[in-house]
Amino acid sequence: MLSNTSKYAIRAAIYLAINVKDSQKIGIKKISEDLNIPSPFLGKILQSLAKHKLLTSTKGPNGGFGLAKDANDITLYEIVQIIDGNDLFDRCLISLRTCNEHKIPCPVHNNYEGIRKDIHNLFRNQTIGKLATSATQADQEIFL
Repeated sequence: MLSNTSKYAIRAAIYLAINVKDSQKIGIKKISEDLNIPSPFLGKILQSLAKHKLLTSTKGPNGGFGLAKDANDITLYEIVQIIDGNDLFDRCLISLRTCNEHKIPCPVHNNYEGIRKDIHNLFRNQTIGKLATSATQADQEIFL
């Protein structure tokens, strides 16, 4: 359902929520190594999140990335919207257009419409802060 790019963005945001304290920054190389994501690719993802004010970015030898706002105020919806747009929340399951663009809905529309709304609500209400807390409490290895 989610692109790998969105998954990497979410994992990186959770990583920052767990590992960054106060106004600290973590370098791209460290994040990349810990999450096993190619550094240039991750850098583009994190720069995109910084451009949209979810992360902060500082260049230089002591630079790196941090959260631009409280982790409990960053939703999965925001991240996915920045990375992939609204397709997950607006598109028909088997069509290239939004469901509203069809005179006759696709064959799975009626079954999928409720699921899509549930996914939308989940992503709107699930925050990076909640996921970081859950991962920390359960000692989950989310970074594999």
